[in-house]
Amino acid sequence: MDQLTELVSKANSFIWGLYCLIPLLCGTGLYFTVRLNFVQIRKFGLAFKYTFGKLTLFGERAGKDGMSSFQALATAIAAQVGTGNLAGAATAIAIGGPGAIFWMWIAAFFGMATIFAEAVLAQTYKQKAADGHVVGGPAYYISEGLHSRGLAVFFSVAIIMALGFIGNMVQSNSIADAFNNAFGVNKLLVGVCVAAVGGFVFFGGMGRIASLTEKIVPIMAAGYLIGGLFILFRFSAHIIPAFGMVFEGAFDPAAATGGLIGATMKEAIRYGVARGLFSNEAGMGSTPHAHAVAKVKYPAEQGFVAIMGVFVDTFLVLNMTAFVIFVTGAIDGKTSGIALTQKAFEIGLGGFGLPFVAVCMLFFAFSTIIGWYFFGEQNIRFLFGKSGLLPYRVVVMLFIVLGATLKLNLVWELADFFNGIMVFPNLLALIGLSKVVSKALDNFDDQGRLKADVK
Repeated sequence: MDQLTELVSKANSFIWGLYCLIPLLCGTGLYFTVRLNFVQIRKFGLAFKYTFGKLTLFGERAGKDGMSSFQALATAIAAQVGTGNLAGAATAIAIGGPGAIFWMWIAAFFGMATIFAEAVLAQTYKQKAADGHVVGGPAYYISEGLHSRGLAVFFSVAIIMALGFIGNMVQSNSIADAFNNAFGVNKLLVGVCVAAVGGFVFFGGMGRIASLTEKIVPIMAAGYLIGGLFILFRFSAHIIPAFGMVFEGAFDPAAATGGLIGATMKEAIRYGVARGLFSNEAGMGSTPHAHAVAKVKYPAEQGFVAIMGVFVDTFLVLNMTAFVIFVTGAIDGKTSGIALTQKAFEIGLGGFGLPFVAVCMLFFAFSTIIGWYFFGEQNIRFLFGKSGLLPYRVVVMLFIVLGATLKLNLVWELADFFNGIMVFPNLLALIGLSKVVSKALDNFDDQGRLKADVK
């Protein structure tokens, strides 16, 4: 097992290194940022309006024809806000130092433009399956837009492995660890319970998934942010120094912690960008599956909503974890992952800290399991049609149980590996279809000007 972990880790060092995915993902984000004239800044107010203007916890039930724009966003955020925001952020800090958070910010800023492009293409190339269900995602815009069935099949297989199977092992592993540390609950029992509840949602189809995510996502995010804000208020004198640690650590990691963490700038960049992208998923090709089924008039509308998803995930939730760790002084050079986050909240909330993080991890990770299951389901439909759904649901549940009992290092390394290989075909499609994205944004702007002229 240790040899396998080491082998996968070496592969990830290259895939997620400074000469592979990091420049490709950030470069793609930079490309779309420039090409779309900084859409994530120009349209931020509009994105906020489209996202929260019609927010409701009890929207119309989703069906074969798709779900509301907010339900689609909630499903996307359910996938984005997970272990990457709790365990992943802490791991990046423990290995890359406080400066890793700076590089998370950079990746997220450019990722907003990338995810806009993904959502637009998902809307543009969505289809109706033989059973009447709306389907979409990278496999569809790769197949129909790039006219490459082979590349689309490769992506579908990769994302089913990356998220539906291996990724959900990560979520289950983190839930089991958190509950074992906080309450001493047997990890296998936790895995069985999570799989059982997950199965109940899986077999309820799109309607049950949308109904759950539109309720659980706003509540869990608000609860976590309130808990974190309470700690920041208690340790408010340390907030400004924490920002100093982030900026200093981005370029001189050892100085930011007095040598407590022997990180280099290379490690700060690698772990910051890798964990940040694992969290917000911009460019990975996962969230477009949710945005594809949104019922909107113009593809660009869902693109704006997708921008807000990255903002909520990284600049609100992930930042809250990071700054709670900083202001409480939880960094010790030894603790990492969910244990570091729990330590920080225990300092900030006392005896309530451990159970608070455990409960948050349950909701964050479980919602991600639901989102990632749905992304995999869209690709099962692409490959096998409706007939593949039953075996897929059963296998996902088995992987959830298995993930609860495995060692954390191997699960994380496998997740990074499969997340990495699915990115390549998606980025190729984004760049190859960039004219379609630009045209969709122009069409939206033209319609806006036309309405203004009529008035």
